Amino acid sequence: MEHPDGVDATPASAAQSQEAIGSEPPALDEQRAVDLRAAYEGAGVQEVLDELDRHLIGLRPVKARIREIAALLVVNRARQQVGLDTTAPSLHMSFTGRPGTGKTTVAERMSQILHGLGYVRKGHVVTATRDDLVGQYIGHTAPKTREMLKRAMGGVLFIDEAYYLYRPENERDYGAEAIEILLQVMENNRDDLVVIFAGYKDRMDVFYQSNPGLSSRVANHIDFPDYSAEELLAIAQLILASENYRFSEEARAAFADYIQRRMQLPFFANARSIRNAIDRARMRQANRLFSSLGRSVTKLDLMTLEAEDITASRVFQGEVEGLDPARPLT
Repeated sequence: MEHPDGVDATPASAAQSQEAIGSEPPALDEQRAVDLRAAYEGAGVQEVLDELDRHLIGLRPVKARIREIAALLVVNRARQQVGLDTTAPSLHMSFTGRPGTGKTTVAERMSQILHGLGYVRKGHVVTATRDDLVGQYIGHTAPKTREMLKRAMGGVLFIDEAYYLYRPENERDYGAEAIEILLQVMENNRDDLVVIFAGYKDRMDVFYQSNPGLSSRVANHIDFPDYSAEELLAIAQLILASENYRFSEEARAAFADYIQRRMQLPFFANARSIRNAIDRARMRQANRLFSSLGRSVTKLDLMTLEAEDITASRVFQGEVEGLDPARPLT
């Protein structure tokens, strides 16, 4: 008989019991040393964390939590190296927050850390939604779910908007079957697969309350806060620099105004909305330059977004752009 905690609860024989009384734990070499910094750097952890700092503005609590998990993994490996019995840490995670807060990017970096430290074989990320896991008829869900798990094995399975897996109001829904398969594989293959569930915090809380078996297997919960207006402006400038664009002073002020207005409108998606706005501003700049075919343009002209490329947005009229494909952006 096995104890729920994994300890063998079968009574030992009398001889075994007597032998156990007189036995002593094996001696450990208490002076054996492990260089934690070398292990940390050798696995590329610091490099990944530095990359997070370079490419993700803000998110201090998220980055701090990732560093804590990385430290746990390094120390766990060190304990194994000196012969200490070590229980493998539970690595399945929950990322909660609104769209555009960096959840997918952090999942990719987390996978790199896990791979560098030898916790997963490949270090890749497979992204899935309900449509990838749940079938439409009897016998369809299991093969779909197992196929996604097979693709993710050796890395990370990132399930976005995971709460859509569970639809208790529909008795003929097959999401529960997908969850059951996920639970089995998360337990049996936890040394070769990490599952990250992601979505809005309030909906994820209900999802875990409705599936306690799932909640008990997810040890690491990380909440991704919304970006501030200042952080969103810094993100915009980072995007522009990566693509060899720049704001004029007037355009920078106009875009700061745009951010304040856009944050108050529906369907705001943090950095994702900012990238979309930059793409539309680039389109307006291209149209503006193209309308002046009679003159030459300089390298600076080609790089610079002007205020008019920003203020032409319908956001300044209190509307969300891009919802109606029939309406042009300019």
